[in-house]
Amino acid sequence: MSVENPPRLLDLAAMSLLRDEASTIFSLEYLPTELFPPLFIAAFYGRCRETLKTMVQTWPFARLPLGGLMQKPHKGTLQAVLDGLDVLLAQKVRPRRCKLRALDLRNTGQNFWSMWSGARVHVYSSSSMAPVVEDISRTKQPLAPLEVFIEICLKKKTLDEFLAYLIRWVEQRKGSIHLCCKKLKIVSMPKENIKKVLSIVQLDCVQEVEVNCTWKLSTLAMYAPHLGKMRNVQRLLLSPIHVSAFKEQDHQYLLQFASQILRLQYLRDLHMESPSFLEGRLNQMFRCLKTPLDNLSITNCLLTESDLTHLFQCPNISHLKGLNLSGVTLTNFSPELLQVLLEKVAATLQELDLNLCGIMDSQLEAILPALSHCSQLRVFSMCGNLLSMAVMERLLRHTDGLPGLNLELYPAPRESYSSQGPDNH
Repeated sequence: MSVENPPRLLDLAAMSLLRDEASTIFSLEYLPTELFPPLFIAAFYGRCRETLKTMVQTWPFARLPLGGLMQKPHKGTLQAVLDGLDVLLAQKVRPRRCKLRALDLRNTGQNFWSMWSGARVHVYSSSSMAPVVEDISRTKQPLAPLEVFIEICLKKKTLDEFLAYLIRWVEQRKGSIHLCCKKLKIVSMPKENIKKVLSIVQLDCVQEVEVNCTWKLSTLAMYAPHLGKMRNVQRLLLSPIHVSAFKEQDHQYLLQFASQILRLQYLRDLHMESPSFLEGRLNQMFRCLKTPLDNLSITNCLLTESDLTHLFQCPNISHLKGLNLSGVTLTNFSPELLQVLLEKVAATLQELDLNLCGIMDSQLEAILPALSHCSQLRVFSMCGNLLSMAVMERLLRHTDGLPGLNLELYPAPRESYSSQGPDNH
């Protein structure tokens, strides 16, 4: 025992209780509320499964943030907690003390555990969750359906043991349990497994979707109905969507996907990496936007002048805070197009990324007046464009008056790339 960091009385009480697990289980109904968190932590790390199972049935808080205690998902611990929920769900009358409404398996809840159990408790994330007391207003509602919160990342050929067990458990109790996933990330997974997960998850709970694998447009269309049910999505990220040669059937796939965007009434951030299907068809997608975007990223693809025209004509991009067009070749575009686009978003724009856009001197000069009116701009990057020293100097004079601009990333002027002969040393 350390003299410098002696255990608190609550910790000593919890350890004492666990020495006699049978008596502890019997006394939980009368245990002071403040002893529940330290006792749960001790039972969790001591793998006292029967104690965990019984504590769930008498948990005196609206939320049990189990994920905040797990460095890695542990199936045995999860089984004990879910066994406790099964007993709870089978009872027609709620135990007197139990106020449980949600089991949180995300890496959150650190504020809760430290508030009740002291700063010495080792938790595994810097993220925080509001104290559980905010959910107390919900404790008077019926128990079912109970919510289980989890973040899902599908990145293997098969579901990991922890997630597979949870999916089976929820599937067997679908009327009593809502599996809520606010962040869904798909890296690599067979289609049938993705469909399985999407059929179990409460889709209207999803707020962020990231697809970080190469799909065909037909695959995107296949999952579009699921996306449409995620009506509370705020952030959508799509990695390369492959179209080798656009065919009539691909047009139908695009319409199927775009039609589901109509349902996303809370979409704020849209990021599309290498969306080759957008070339010449951007209007078909952006006319489906229902709400103003905060951030728009369309990168590493080909667009037409018509696409850019439709972009600045879209009413839902007029309040953008972030615009990323890196890797979109603008070399042969009319200089006025980019100028009008910047004028449209000048009042709100905070981050602008025009890296590797093939921007020429005439195009940069055209946007300088609009750029100088971007009073909220904090980050501006246009590396990889071939620009002259003279135009770069004019750019710096225009951005010098922007009060919030604290990160500027520019290319070396093209004169620095000129080959130097023996007479130029």
